[in-house]
Amino acid sequence: MAAFLQWRRFVFFDKETVKDPSENGKNFQLPVGIAACDSGRGHIIWFLTRSLQLSSFQAYKLRVTHLYQLKQHNILVSVGQDEPGINPLVKVWNLDKKDSGSPLCTRIFPAIPGNKPTEVSCLSVHENLNFMAIGFTDGSVVLTKGDITRDRHSKTLSLHEGNCPITGLAFRQAGKVTHLFVATLEKVQCYTLSVKEYPRIELDTHGCALRCSALTDPSQDSQFIVAGDDCVYLYQPDERGPCFAFDGHKLLTHWHRGYLLIIVLSEFGSRQTSPTEKHILTIYDLDNKFIAYSAAFDDVIDVLAEWGSFYVLTRDRTLYMLQEKDTQTKLEMLFKKNLFVMAINLAKSQHLDNDGLSEIFRQYGDHLYVKGDHDGAIQQYIRTIGKLEPSYVIRKFLDAQRIHNLTAYLQALHRQSLANADHTTLLLNCYTKLKDSSKLEEFIKSNESEVHFDVEIAIKVLRQAGYHSHAVFLAEKHMHHEWYLKIQLEDLKNYQEALRYIGRLPFDQAESNMKRYGKILMHHVPESSTILLKRLCTDYQPNKDSTDRDSLDRPANPEEFIPVFANNPRELRAFLEHMIEVDPFSPEGVYDTLLELRLQDWAHEQDPGKKKVLQEAALSLLRSDHTVFDKALVLCQMHNFKEGVLYLYEKGKLYQQIMHYHMQNEEYGKVVEACKRYGDSEVCLWEQALGYFARKEENCKAYISEVLQHIDENNLMPPLLVVQTLAHNSTASLSVIKDYLINKLERETQQIEEDERKIRQYREETAHLRTEIQELKTCAKIFQKTKCSMCNSPLELPSVHFLCGHSFHQHCLESFAESEAECPTCTPENRKVMDMLRAQDQKRDLHDHFHRQLKCSNDGFSVIADYFGRGVFNKLTLITDPPGGKSGAGNLEAEFNRDLLINTKRNV
Repeated sequence: MAAFLQWRRFVFFDKETVKDPSENGKNFQLPVGIAACDSGRGHIIWFLTRSLQLSSFQAYKLRVTHLYQLKQHNILVSVGQDEPGINPLVKVWNLDKKDSGSPLCTRIFPAIPGNKPTEVSCLSVHENLNFMAIGFTDGSVVLTKGDITRDRHSKTLSLHEGNCPITGLAFRQAGKVTHLFVATLEKVQCYTLSVKEYPRIELDTHGCALRCSALTDPSQDSQFIVAGDDCVYLYQPDERGPCFAFDGHKLLTHWHRGYLLIIVLSEFGSRQTSPTEKHILTIYDLDNKFIAYSAAFDDVIDVLAEWGSFYVLTRDRTLYMLQEKDTQTKLEMLFKKNLFVMAINLAKSQHLDNDGLSEIFRQYGDHLYVKGDHDGAIQQYIRTIGKLEPSYVIRKFLDAQRIHNLTAYLQALHRQSLANADHTTLLLNCYTKLKDSSKLEEFIKSNESEVHFDVEIAIKVLRQAGYHSHAVFLAEKHMHHEWYLKIQLEDLKNYQEALRYIGRLPFDQAESNMKRYGKILMHHVPESSTILLKRLCTDYQPNKDSTDRDSLDRPANPEEFIPVFANNPRELRAFLEHMIEVDPFSPEGVYDTLLELRLQDWAHEQDPGKKKVLQEAALSLLRSDHTVFDKALVLCQMHNFKEGVLYLYEKGKLYQQIMHYHMQNEEYGKVVEACKRYGDSEVCLWEQALGYFARKEENCKAYISEVLQHIDENNLMPPLLVVQTLAHNSTASLSVIKDYLINKLERETQQIEEDERKIRQYREETAHLRTEIQELKTCAKIFQKTKCSMCNSPLELPSVHFLCGHSFHQHCLESFAESEAECPTCTPENRKVMDMLRAQDQKRDLHDHFHRQLKCSNDGFSVIADYFGRGVFNKLTLITDPPGGKSGAGNLEAEFNRDLLINTKRNV
């Protein structure tokens, strides 16, 4: 029970007398003799419109006792009398249709329960037009079920009987269930109409007077209100709800838009002292527990609600309007009295938007802050999150040094995912200043779905504050690998744990982090780091409990990790040897680096046995063909690795470099050996060797003799050049080249004799050819061949004879010869001669080519001799038949020359 005396009173309604616009502002006068009132569908019955246009029609001949205007349909139900006596009639009017200027009456039936003449006490109609309940003074209730606007589609039955007059009826619809509340002077009962037997529940043994019951809005769960003299009760269909101690003799109860309106008889006025009764009209807000309006009126007939206002009808024919103030005005009234809680509740009940509510919370928070209630203030500011700028609140509590209040606000800001990086930084700083480790852990160890802050910012703040374990936990939980490793390595110096963490990462992240932190890890945990790098560069799998193994498209490039081992040559050697063992096709940089390490070991090793082993190991890398030639050569030269240098020179066919290497080291025997080994590929090596020994002042006669012997055997140098070369050696005497010169002169003599013999032979052959040509010119040619040169069978006519002396059967020549104009036997040799002539003819005018070749050649005389041999400097004229003519006597010599060269046939 709630005592209304404790409720605050406000004036949330403006009272004004309704003026008649047609009477120049005079008070509007109600009709005389109002017996029943109702409102709805934009009218106050009689039919009074909002513009105060009054209309009427005659519904009954005698009087109207009850009216009920439906809210969802333009249907009016009335009870009245057309004749004297107790004979009430129910009429249903369709206000949308007219009959002779009046609303159409769709149904008329008598309201008599059990054929007993009884007065009607109250009336209620269901909005779906399927139920109508009529209460009588004898305690009976008649229910009409079906379409109430028609006789044929409805039936009437007696629902309730009793001895106490019916004072209130109300239908309640909840889903598909329909209830009917029935109030008498002594009881409150409820019928369930959606069940066939219409079960009844007695809710209370206290009743109410006539017109002292009402039904709340669906927003209030459609409760049935019964106003007794001591209390006001609210009922559900199956039980009694709350009650309010509003005392006084109740005359009227009405519910509209969340307000309960009650009229009670004033205790200070009566008919003995005043011609009219004083009535107190009070409007209650049951949800927010305050009185919205209270005023005294003279003899109220009824109160109606329409057009968003209450209209009070008094016996003196005056019409008053109670207009509700707007929400903002009501809130300002509450603000002036610092009633912020009530203002909040009022705003919620009035469905104020979030912006409006937020402003109320802000003002309430400001009020509490000024009063010094910082805890209460921060709770109100928390409710403004999302609307009020956080900096407004933060500045207040930074100034007041109320860190725990600021912490609460920042926590709420993070829970709603509205915090930025600065808010996260500030919250963590609050935790650290308060040294509240439990709150800090709760904040950072929240579930993934509850994380409402910038994790990276949180890690930075925790690290700066020295909460390294918390920062590490946060980084690991949210997979901020870079921060985790940075804290472990730079702050906690936990190198083994950092390495273990990298080994659990996916391949790409493990690879990038090893490139970034590999040097630090290698310095402190070299063995474990080397093992992890071996995994990364071969078949890496993260160290997880799962047995699933995903194949990698590619392992890491070991060459990229070589800088990691800058100060760890032993681990680097083990890593590189592992790589070439696992993958012989490792990058060339791996082999080059390993070669450098082995050469360093070889250079510093003093034990001959071990040095030999290291030498073979280095040579094996060079022979693997995986090293870069230039880099390997530079490394071998830097470490003075003779075997490697010579191997690479030979591999690169740098034979002159090999000989120069031996010359620099004055290895005379090696110089001669190099000439023998590579002299066939580069003949100039012998010349260089002779020049080398010639410049030596030491006694190198044996080596010079050996070189000269080879030069002499292969005719590599002119004798004059040999003599000039050896002239620079002061120790070389004539005896050194004596044998060489004798042999050279003997061969020259032999060559001269051979050349003279060939000259004589060519002259004899030339003379013979000239004689033969002369015979052909002057004498007849007798062909005495008796056998075919092709088939070696006796010749038979027709036969073909050639000037070269070969004869053929006609059919043999046609079958086997490519051309009948040439001798098949002599054709191959003739073609060679002709090809040589054509080649010489094509090249004899290549002046640019000749000069270029002459300029570039070391022996210009041999080039000129070659061109002389090709006949380039001879002018050759080839005489052929004149166009279209026969040979005359003057052309006989030219014809014979042509026949001799190309063997033109003649038919005999």
